[in-house]
Amino acid sequence: MPLHKKEPTMKTLSLRSTSMAIGIALLAATISSTSFAADLDVSLVIKNHRFEPAELKVPAHQRVRLTVHNQDNTPEEFESHSLNREKVVPGGSKAVLFIGPLKPGRFEFVGEYNEATAKGVVIAE
Repeated sequence: MPLHKKEPTMKTLSLRSTSMAIGIALLAATISSTSFAADLDVSLVIKNHRFEPAELKVPAHQRVRLTVHNQDNTPEEFESHSLNREKVVPGGSKAVLFIGPLKPGRFEFVGEYNEATAKGVVIAE
């Protein structure tokens, strides 16, 4: 006697589709809220070949979204060996860098094109 599989009904298929859609939506919401909640937004301005503020305090062990706004007419390069970041920011524009999560400590950065004046530090506490 052959075994016959029962064909799924439209009701069964509809329930499966709905359950799958709900599961995907919940997973997407969890991933989105986790990644956005983890990033702290911090701003840094380049003006008159200087960083303002020259000292940025951020929480330790948290990823930071750093927006650098170059208000000068000339480009500047945000460079930090201790943060392992390097980014040229054209004059009159913005750039975004992600740093961290950082252990507690001091992380120096400079404007490579104006190292004499463009200096700063990120302090993770």
